[in-house]
Amino acid sequence: SVGVDFIQEVYATRVAANTFIPGTDVIIELGGEDAKILFLTNGLEVRMNGTCAGGTGAFIDQMATLLNVKLEDMDELAKQHEKTYTIASRCGVFAKTDIQPLLNQGARKSDIAESIFNAVVSQTVAGLAQGREIEGQIVYLGGPLTFMSELRNCFDRTLGTKGICPENSLYYVACGAALCAEKTIDFDEVIEKVKNYRGSGNFAFNQPLFKNERSTENSATVMQRLMLSRR
Repeated sequence: SVGVDFIQEVYATRVAANTFIPGTDVIIELGGEDAKILFLTNGLEVRMNGTCAGGTGAFIDQMATLLNVKLEDMDELAKQHEKTYTIASRCGVFAKTDIQPLLNQGARKSDIAESIFNAVVSQTVAGLAQGREIEGQIVYLGGPLTFMSELRNCFDRTLGTKGICPENSLYYVACGAALCAEKTIDFDEVIEKVKNYRGSGNFAFNQPLFKNERSTENSATVMQRLMLSRR
């Protein structure tokens, strides 16, 4: 151990929100492969997606590939929408079956991009909240909600509110962990401890089957002879 305390991610997020945005009621966090809703009023309740990456950054990435557009262009593309379509958000495979016919029929990519964002909102609100009201002061965290303002707008329209995407939203977990620290430690000291830890590590291993290329060839020859003798 390098002497650094472990802080659970959800707890660190809660500490950061309560410190920097007092009065936060709900945190919606979308990551690359997970999505979370943290209800902070009347205790702490956490809702998190399961094994499927539907409604996360990975889902948006897959859909951008299907549309043949860069991921970083999805946000501006969605802002140009004129209409929306119903797209499955639970699974990328199901979403593709909804999107491909739209592309074949000549649907505008901007409309599909907005529909994808709406699908993410639907998956988060319906799939995670499961009927619990998302109300009060809402904070948006995570990469997709940080970099995609239109995605935040979709959440705002659905929830009928105006959420907050704070400065340094990508680092709220790290900030919360730092705030939880009972002691300070010099960064150079941490680096030195990591180096020493690596040097003192014990690793179990087995002897190699073959010491060199020649022993490999000899083994192959023996195996061939054994196979021939069995015929």
